[in-house]
Amino acid sequence: MGPARAAALAKTGVATVEDLLFHFPIRYEDRRRFTPIAELREGMRTAVSGTIAVAGLRRARRMTLFEVRLEDASGRLKALWFNQPYLADQLARGRRVILYGTVERDEYGGARLMMSSPQHELLTEEDAPGVHVGRVVPIYEKAGGLSGQVLRRVLAQLADQLPADLPDPLPPAVRARLGVIGRAEALRGIHLPGEGADVAELNRARGPAYERLILEELFLFQLGLARRRQDVRARSKQATFVVDDRVRDAVKRILPFRLTEAQKRVLREIAADLQSPHPMHRLVQGDVGSGKTMIALLSMVIAVESGYQAAFMAPTEILAEQHFLTFKRLLARCPYTVELVTAGALGKRGQRAAVRGRLADGTTQIAVGTHALIQPDVGFARLGVAIVDEQHRFGVLQRDQLGRKGRGDVDVLVLTATPIPRSLALTAYGDLDLSVVDERPPGRTPIVTRRQPASDRRAAVERVRAEIARGRQAYVVYPLVEESEKLEDVRAATQMAAEWARALPESRIGLLHGRLKSAEKEQVMAAFASGALQVLVATTVIEVGVDVPNATIMVIEHAERFGLSQLHQLRGRVGRGAGASTCVLVSHGRLSEEARARLDVMVQTDDGFVIAERDLELRGPGDFFGTRQWGLPPFRAARLIRDRDLLERARAEAVRFAEEGAPEEQEALRAFLEEGGWERRFGLARVG
Repeated sequence: MGPARAAALAKTGVATVEDLLFHFPIRYEDRRRFTPIAELREGMRTAVSGTIAVAGLRRARRMTLFEVRLEDASGRLKALWFNQPYLADQLARGRRVILYGTVERDEYGGARLMMSSPQHELLTEEDAPGVHVGRVVPIYEKAGGLSGQVLRRVLAQLADQLPADLPDPLPPAVRARLGVIGRAEALRGIHLPGEGADVAELNRARGPAYERLILEELFLFQLGLARRRQDVRARSKQATFVVDDRVRDAVKRILPFRLTEAQKRVLREIAADLQSPHPMHRLVQGDVGSGKTMIALLSMVIAVESGYQAAFMAPTEILAEQHFLTFKRLLARCPYTVELVTAGALGKRGQRAAVRGRLADGTTQIAVGTHALIQPDVGFARLGVAIVDEQHRFGVLQRDQLGRKGRGDVDVLVLTATPIPRSLALTAYGDLDLSVVDERPPGRTPIVTRRQPASDRRAAVERVRAEIARGRQAYVVYPLVEESEKLEDVRAATQMAAEWARALPESRIGLLHGRLKSAEKEQVMAAFASGALQVLVATTVIEVGVDVPNATIMVIEHAERFGLSQLHQLRGRVGRGAGASTCVLVSHGRLSEEARARLDVMVQTDDGFVIAERDLELRGPGDFFGTRQWGLPPFRAARLIRDRDLLERARAEAVRFAEEGAPEEQEALRAFLEEGGWERRFGLARVG
């Protein structure tokens, strides 16, 4: 590997031999025997090998078609590519080539068969037998300018040279309990599958080689989380909280309703954590409308009544503003000072220094903000409780940064309204204690969800008209192109409000969007909450924070543009009272298969955990949690949905090893994690 290739690979994150060995194949092809062309049948997905007998470009229906006839000893096969004219230079007549794809009937060729846009690989005289042909062949994605063929040649050579005594991070006892092979044998099995390799098993990422490396990665990550837990529980905090009659009276003054049994249980768990000598690290998970916001507020009240400050961090300015307004409304009868700390609030002339000053001298008792709370120049006088909302949008280290804004460790509470399947919860939040708010406030009715095309919007208007006639209220939600709310988004929402005003001339209609000033938003929300407005046309700013029990219908325009979890969050704004509620998903244009699947899930269920599982299946964990720096670590071997069964085994072993592992093995593994950059890669840099 020369310096130019090494530099190109480094840009893709491949800097060491180990990194390269963990560049896994995207799939495997069985090239122990190519299917003769004469034996091909429609629907087969297979590889064929031969020589190009005919090749040519032609135009058809505004497209460029590149067509070849591949020839082997048994016959000829047509292959066709669309709008890829450059292939004419690569796949010239006389070249030896392997094609891999699905065999289909040639609609213009009668009984003849063809492959449409198959993957292709050129063979040269220098191609070593046993690397590209004559075996189960790994297929690699291009990396750092290196083609899949070059990578295959390099990785085959590397795997072949691996010493049998390659250092193994899994301690012998762990390896024995997990029943896995050694590291060197596993890496060889990935890149140089043996003679009897099962191709179907390899393509499912199963078999001894894959299972060993997946379990290794999950074990190391879970061990990091287990050590974080040990580290947190071994630390002491400075803040001391008291939950006495004075605190209980303050809580009663704030509460607008009776708490559910689930809320009471979770609050007892939090109160026990707050009174413990060790810092709290707890995740509160609950479906939409289960009352997590009230739990967060009451936790902050305990801190303030004990003489400490509290901080609440939300992922966006819009969400921070919504929570700020909600907290101010709920605390109207209390003398607490609540401050909004966002880039927008700090950016106002002369505001930054004043806000920072009030946080630093303790004047501000409750700070509600965004990432602005963890900026280096923001400090607190006596921060006691730090709350992080929608944790999946923040990394572990960002959570830590807020928790370290006090004098020593503070109590950290994490909230999520995204119901997370156990496999992801164990991974994303494995270092936290878990509380689940698994009960909705009494008297709430299930929400009926309907899907209809935009061509039938009149039906949606009539539903809204009927609800208003019954004295109820309605939401109409319009999507944003971007969270920052570009001007055209606001214009579109304004136009939508005008359309609904024309459709319902007898109704009082309000408009809410992110460009409004805080006071204006508060005014509109207060008017809707009081019933002065009957229809609220809004962008997704109403995703959280608006609680109007009299609102019984929501119409979501362009529902196909929203993700499943966001649709579920939005729908949770209705069904908050005793009245039967409806959510109408209005779709525009022809729907993609995925969009149709999302909307079907919404119609079928309002169970957040079922929706989360389906969201995970449709989008995968990367998209489920947002961008990489906000969510899960970049696993190299493991895939959380696919490997759920292995995750449970790895976690059990990691917890056992953290508690019982021999000191010398613990030390060896700590050195391995530090030297290999694992802690940095997993976002666990403070482990141990």
